[in-house]
Amino acid sequence: MNTIIIFYSYGGNTKSVARLIQGNTGYDIAEIQTITPYSGTYNDIVEQGEREVNDGFMPPIKPLGVDLSEYDTIILGTPVWWYTVAPAVRTFLSQTDLTGKTIYPFITNGGWKGHTFQDISSLCTGASVKQGLDILFEGNHREVNKNKILKWATIK
Repeated sequence: MNTIIIFYSYGGNTKSVARLIQGNTGYDIAEIQTITPYSGTYNDIVEQGEREVNDGFMPPIKPLGVDLSEYDTIILGTPVWWYTVAPAVRTFLSQTDLTGKTIYPFITNGGWKGHTFQDISSLCTGASVKQGLDILFEGNHREVNKNKILKWATIK
């Protein structure tokens, strides 16, 4: 069973979790990146993110640079943006055929996960979405114990 970690991160929290998992498991890793990076103040980005989520906007993303046919399991990481997946993750999930894959999602957030896990399940058409992991951050400080993350990530 080949596993890859695929994630999107704006502020770095989701990336730090993805790197933690990768560094302790050796799984391959790929980052979802928007073609046009977000810019402006934090508040500008928050307002833009809210508009994008409310409008169902899916920003263009760069190719991952990996052949997903080589993997049957994906650990998928996203920050929570306005109670759902980040728009870039919505783009990835909407444009990628995940039929037959097993998806283990993890989300990073500041206190409210909203309907993120349900949205991931509905966007992963044809895939088997397993129990996700909710990772709370207070600012840049991860509130979930490293061992809990690694135990969850290595049960695949």
